[in-house]
Amino acid sequence: MTTNADRSGPEGARVLDMLLEPASLLEATPECLVVAAADGRIVYVNGRAAALAAYTPDELHDRSVGELVATEVPVTEAAPGDVLAGTCRRRDGEEVPVEVHVGAVDGPAGRYLVVTLRDVSEVRRGEAARFEAEAKYAALVEGIPAITYIDPIDPDQASIYVSLQVTELLGISQREWLEDPYCWRRHVHPDDIDRVWDEYLEACRTGRSLSHEYRMVHEDGHVIWVSEQAMIVRNERGEPWLVQGVIFDITERKRAEEQVAYLAYHDKLTGLPNRALFEEMLELALARARRHGLGVGVLYLDLDNFKLVNDSMGHHVGDQLLVQLAERLRGCTRETDLVARQGGDEFLLLLADLERGMGPDPGEDADVAAASSVAERVREALREPFTLEGTEFYASASIGISLFPRDAQDGETLLRNADTAMYEAKRTHPGSYVVFAHGGRDPKEHLSFTTRLRHAVEQRHWVLHYQPIVDLADGSVHAVEALIRWQEPNGGLVPPGEFIPVAEELGLIEAIGDWVLGEAIRQHLAWREQGLEIPIGHNLSPRELWSPRLAERILERLREAGLGPGAITLEITESTAMTDPERTQRVLGELHAWGIPIAIDDFGTGYSSLARLKHMPVDVLKIDRMFVRDVDRDRDLAGMVRAMIQLAQSLGMLPLAEGVETPGEYVFLRSNGCRYAQGFLFGRPVPAEGIPELVRREGGLAPRLAAAR
Repeated sequence: MTTNADRSGPEGARVLDMLLEPASLLEATPECLVVAAADGRIVYVNGRAAALAAYTPDELHDRSVGELVATEVPVTEAAPGDVLAGTCRRRDGEEVPVEVHVGAVDGPAGRYLVVTLRDVSEVRRGEAARFEAEAKYAALVEGIPAITYIDPIDPDQASIYVSLQVTELLGISQREWLEDPYCWRRHVHPDDIDRVWDEYLEACRTGRSLSHEYRMVHEDGHVIWVSEQAMIVRNERGEPWLVQGVIFDITERKRAEEQVAYLAYHDKLTGLPNRALFEEMLELALARARRHGLGVGVLYLDLDNFKLVNDSMGHHVGDQLLVQLAERLRGCTRETDLVARQGGDEFLLLLADLERGMGPDPGEDADVAAASSVAERVREALREPFTLEGTEFYASASIGISLFPRDAQDGETLLRNADTAMYEAKRTHPGSYVVFAHGGRDPKEHLSFTTRLRHAVEQRHWVLHYQPIVDLADGSVHAVEALIRWQEPNGGLVPPGEFIPVAEELGLIEAIGDWVLGEAIRQHLAWREQGLEIPIGHNLSPRELWSPRLAERILERLREAGLGPGAITLEITESTAMTDPERTQRVLGELHAWGIPIAIDDFGTGYSSLARLKHMPVDVLKIDRMFVRDVDRDRDLAGMVRAMIQLAQSLGMLPLAEGVETPGEYVFLRSNGCRYAQGFLFGRPVPAEGIPELVRREGGLAPRLAAAR
């Protein structure tokens, strides 16, 4: 049997015999025990210490304790009671982490060190595993774009943990959050805190998970939207113990949702409400009107010749026009009214809470007067030019009006009636407004009409009538104006006022204009064969005026027919000329330079700038019939017409009066220096075969006029 003396030598045996009896107690201890002399020589190791180092006790005897145990502070220099971290050097070179407890005891040969070694390999591995887990958790948490937190279940205690993202999302430090139990609450938006706090407390009380969205306020004052997801962690007794959650920044998502919701009810280009929102607001207005006995008005507005703007100047310019128009429309209505964009160049105006009963003018209802007043304000707003890419541009709009309960009892019918009235305005007098009247053109009829018109364009179901233009000096026929008629298969003739506005909207006007020009040239040649040279006036639509290579195309057709440029006079309306004055001036200048005569039609109905007109290359100024009618009996009209005649003469233009119907009007015009005139007094528009007789009439048309006078 091996004894202590065998393991540690005589000195060790004596020491142990003196200190402890029985010595077997030292072998039984679970600790690794090493006893060293004051100089560090090992005098005793128990079996556990030897096994830890993979030596036998004899192999370790008389070795320095420093060879066996490595510590930051040498064991021989440590004070009794010190606990040192170190390693035990094994025979195979492996170093085992140990916790070193240093003690001392006095013996016969002096002081001895009693060193206890505790293998902490498992502890270190546990700590490493925990550190790795914590590192992974930290990396995961810090990689999530969200605040991660752990709270005690007591809402009045501070958080146990919060991630670094709290600084990025809210502008506060981790320390501020952890030291202030109410930090989170102070950063929740005041309008949301009551709801959010109640939901948080309910989750803590019931142990159910938490999921809600709310707003928080950053330290700099800006507001963010967050989504909070949290779960309740229970203790070993199953009781709510901790709250572990994450707070995500969802501000961008909320903005996107708000944008989607906004665009669902608003027009992206103009920012106006769209048709869907208009219809919802219309239903609310109708419900309110029914309860309180009020009226509701719907105005349906369509820009005239908008397609021409897009085609000739580009869609981006058309968009600018729509945006500027939207701003003007807002200024024409009350704060309680609604302006919406139907789509394209169509807009809707909702006039709510209109008073009913008699209006300010006898025979006019108050709601009709109110709606008409808004329509007039819109027309007035459009009289000012739009500035599009540095160029002045004039626009007009046709407006249809429908009223509840006068015209319809529901929103759908109101909109349909307003649409019908708008087309009636466009058909009869573009740029005006029409109040819906029962018996007007039905939408189905309008669809049928447009279909028949398309067929007419394809089949060229047209005929030209010609109205004489008379020289007032002697009554002779100076020229004729070509006026198109639509000849329907049933033999009926549709006047231009019925179909030209619709053709312009449908983009058919260029094909019609091209046919008219060709037919006018053909007729001019036919009259020439009869020995007659009769200039023909041809009306250019806005779309034709702005078409590319206009002068080149017209001149080419004239040359092909062997006609000079003076054979055809091109007429454009004043409103067309002033739509884009600079562009009009360039186009007319090119035409005029080639010798093609130019006439301004319907003068006085537009909004001409005299400065613009002065520079227009115009030969003839045609005074609109609205000024000519009763000019001999209306002092105000007489003054205006005299001014127009003088204006034309001062600008080097020839004045021509339209719509002359009475001898009195003729006498007034001739005596005030008007050079030319046309109207029923001289002759209605007639087919081409009727013109030679009028031209050849002896003395022209003067004898008939002289007799009438």
